[in-house]
Amino acid sequence: MPGVDRFISYVSSFEELIAKPFAGQMNAHCWTRELAGDFAEIVRKLRPTENLQVLEKEELLALALSEEGKIARQILLNDLQLLQDYGAMPTLNLIQCYDRDDSFPFFPTDVYSFHVDYSPLALPTILCTYYGKPSEILAQEDAQQKVLIPEIREALFKLYNGPAEGFEAFLVEHFFNLHYQVKQGAKPVSLGLANMWSLAVASPNAAYLPCIHRAPEEEGVWRLMLIC
Repeated sequence: MPGVDRFISYVSSFEELIAKPFAGQMNAHCWTRELAGDFAEIVRKLRPTENLQVLEKEELLALALSEEGKIARQILLNDLQLLQDYGAMPTLNLIQCYDRDDSFPFFPTDVYSFHVDYSPLALPTILCTYYGKPSEILAQEDAQQKVLIPEIREALFKLYNGPAEGFEAFLVEHFFNLHYQVKQGAKPVSLGLANMWSLAVASPNAAYLPCIHRAPEEEGVWRLMLIC
């Protein structure tokens, strides 16, 4: 049965997922699902040529699939349509790895770092992993904003090398303010396969805390994921 676990709430339908508000530290909603079909067959037959490939509906429809593969394909198409009807702009991604950020070696700002998303419109991040290793999320109480850690802040100020009044703008410009460090002993939560998630984003005047998350660091293994 749906329930509540610290910062996560569990729902049983898409309608509940998009209607349920975030509040305080409750910043992640999960529509728990068990899906039939062979998503691995779709990944095998797509044969991507890039590390991250956006899949179009026409590509999926062109695949010659087994009956289990056809079931998986129809689920993907249905989920895309569900989100489009809601007014979102979902993409279906096949990912081997993301680009690494080496601009600031002591402070990477790529998606492998625990971070929050930002949107001025307070629209949630919605995602579902069908194949491969899922993303992870973390309770706010289990992390600390990196720019508030004294030694990191001092290193960033040296990197900035400008007047004090412009420092905060520098942090925002380079997305440093969106990244977090896991506290000792904290345990991230896997988003699992098949579940559809709605994650709160950082937004002006929001009455809730944004959801901290990261992409899995297991590179070289394909992931099939829907996100918007």
